[in-house]
Amino acid sequence: MTLVQRISSAAAITCCLMDLLASQAALAIETKQVMLLHSFGRDFKPWSEYARTIRMELDQQSPWPLDITEHSLVTARSPDEDPEVPFVEYLRALFAKRSPDIIVSIGAPAAAFVQRHRQQLFATTPMVFTAVEQRRVQYSTLTANDAVVAVRINYLAAFENILQVLPDTKDVLVVVGTSPIEKFWKDAIAREVDPLASRIKLSWTDDLSFEALLKKASALPPQSAIFWELMIVDAAGVVHEGGTPLTRLHVVANAPIFSYDESFFGNEIVGGPLLRVADSSRQTAAVAIRILSGEKPSEIKVPVVQFASPIFDWRQMQRWGISESRLPPGSEIYFRNPTLWDQYHWQIVLIASVIFIQAALIAGLLYEHRRRRLAEGESFRRMTELAHLNRVATAGELSASIAHEVKQPLAAMAAQSGAALRWLAQATPNIDEARLALEKIKVGSDRAAQIVDNLRSMFRKESSSTQRPLNANILIGNVLALTAHEIQKHNISVQTAFSDVVEPRILGNQAQLEQVFLNLVMNAIEAMSASHAGTRVLQVKTAVSENDVLITVADSGPGIDPKSIDKIFDAFYTTKPTGMGMGLSICRSIVQSHGGRLWASRGDSGLIFYVSFPVDVS
Repeated sequence: MTLVQRISSAAAITCCLMDLLASQAALAIETKQVMLLHSFGRDFKPWSEYARTIRMELDQQSPWPLDITEHSLVTARSPDEDPEVPFVEYLRALFAKRSPDIIVSIGAPAAAFVQRHRQQLFATTPMVFTAVEQRRVQYSTLTANDAVVAVRINYLAAFENILQVLPDTKDVLVVVGTSPIEKFWKDAIAREVDPLASRIKLSWTDDLSFEALLKKASALPPQSAIFWELMIVDAAGVVHEGGTPLTRLHVVANAPIFSYDESFFGNEIVGGPLLRVADSSRQTAAVAIRILSGEKPSEIKVPVVQFASPIFDWRQMQRWGISESRLPPGSEIYFRNPTLWDQYHWQIVLIASVIFIQAALIAGLLYEHRRRRLAEGESFRRMTELAHLNRVATAGELSASIAHEVKQPLAAMAAQSGAALRWLAQATPNIDEARLALEKIKVGSDRAAQIVDNLRSMFRKESSSTQRPLNANILIGNVLALTAHEIQKHNISVQTAFSDVVEPRILGNQAQLEQVFLNLVMNAIEAMSASHAGTRVLQVKTAVSENDVLITVADSGPGIDPKSIDKIFDAFYTTKPTGMGMGLSICRSIVQSHGGRLWASRGDSGLIFYVSFPVDVS
């Protein structure tokens, strides 16, 4: 074989392979024709819901493009079979050139039609009978090209569900029309529900027009319920499509409505164990795909679709007062009105968290505020105790001055009493001189009593709220009189410059303010007694401005380091070897509690203390 011949042979083989692959690819993507045959029409429930979901499942499960056509067997609305002849001729002409790849009949009338005319129309076309109750399937006439996805309507379970959720029910109105299929199910319901005859009474609507049915449903006796079977053709011969008849019934009915198929669920019926549309449609599409893939229809067996777990409409439960505790175990509740928690749980959690944090902060602040008040009260109590102890300690230091002050009026009183006795003991008593002596004795006793009162006032415990108008000049004079002995003992010269205002008045507690100035004067005495050089001078001045009374206490002692002036008012800070460092701290606290100020500065020699109080204008 020459090279040219080999090349030609290889090209021929390649072309054959390409043609084979192309034909297989064309076969693989060939559109599958699917025919859906309705029993009554495209808008009759429940079969319309089955058709819709079957189309959706086919589109999802099919690996091929699908050409789905739908046709309706309108003759199922009438018992007369003669009108089927033109419909048979129509289908024969429609599919004369190419039969559908598969036929899916929806509902019992469509299944019966196909079985009656199979040999005339589609003798070899595979078929799937779906949405048909197993009692309506003629299994004896099925062929090898037929598969069935049947359902089982358990009417007894449906009516027992009514009695479980509404145990007081006595009467049930069964809505059913006059078409052949509706008559079939009327008889089936009567037979199957017969065991409940002692508990409920059934009434029927196949002898009523739909308007009469609505009137009857609006005036049912108490303890009644309505069971929706079908309403295709009423007694007046009117055909009813879609969900309109059930909706109109729901508007006027004075009793709850129940049914057996999920396609009726969602607005009008209460609920219970129902046939799920999705269960049948999913199985139907799966069977159809298996047949289109080459499986033999008669060998495909699927279980009968039965009632699923009960589902209930929360809105209808609320309308008819059905307690959730009456529902069968495993029930699901749909359309429950969401609670505020369901709608805004994140917002509620956030707000609650903020409120909780705020409450915790407020509680913490209140707790700290209470602790602070208690601490302030305890601090003030301790300060008062320290102030009292300071006064007692000062009293010990001033004991000699106190004894001297009290001894002077007592000695004068003793001398005057002796003189009065002598004037009275004369042969001719000198009454005038005796009276003069007695008057001096009274003056001395008043002076002694005043000294004792001042001492008691200074050294007793007294509340800071006990305040009264005080004359600043008299206040300073009392303190200087009390310290007169110490002043003389240390050879100190006192220079006073009191304000010429008649009464430079301040509002305060006399004992506490006397303690302040007593501490300042005693500190000045101690500072000057430690210095032996130079003249020892204590200067005390009072001055009054428009708003303040200023009192200064200056000494000629050695003073202190200017850097330490700000520290001398700190608690426990002292420059004395035996001091506690509490005197000036207590003095500042007392002055501040009276609305005043206490500060110090270094003079030409020694320290100057300034005490300022608001003028009492009351």
